[in-house]
Amino acid sequence: MLYQWDIAREPMDQVTDGFWKVRTTTDATRAAAERLARGAQSHAEEIDVAIARAATNWRLERIAAVDRNILRIGAYELMMEPETPAAVVLDEAVEMAKRFGEAGSPAFVNGVLDAILGQLQGRRTAEPRA
Repeated sequence: MLYQWDIAREPMDQVTDGFWKVRTTTDATRAAAERLARGAQSHAEEIDVAIARAATNWRLERIAAVDRNILRIGAYELMMEPETPAAVVLDEAVEMAKRFGEAGSPAFVNGVLDAILGQLQGRRTAEPRA
C-alpha cells in the first residue's frame, strides 16, 4: 500500500480500497497493515528526514522505491511505535528487503534503520528524566 501511494500519490483511502479488492487476509492482519501504511504515510515528511540523515551519501529520491518504503515502515515503527521491540522491526524490514528488494537491499535497509535507531536512542537518553 505504501509503495503504491509513493508511486501513484493517490489518496490513501483509494489505495487501501484498491489493495483489499485483490487481496484477502484476517481482520487483524488487515488492521495492522493499514495502521503501518497509514502511519508511515501520515508521518512521511518526518520519517523521510530521518532516513535522509541516516542514509549518508544517498538522496531519498535515489533510493529504490521498494527500499524507500520498507525504510519508511521500519522508521515509522521505530519512531512512533516504540512498544514494538527494535530487533523485531529491523528483522521484519530485512526480511521484506530480502523478499522484495535487490541483492544489496537487506544490508542497506538494516544499516539505515540501525542508524535511525542509534539516533533515537541518543535522543531518548539525552531527554531529561521526569
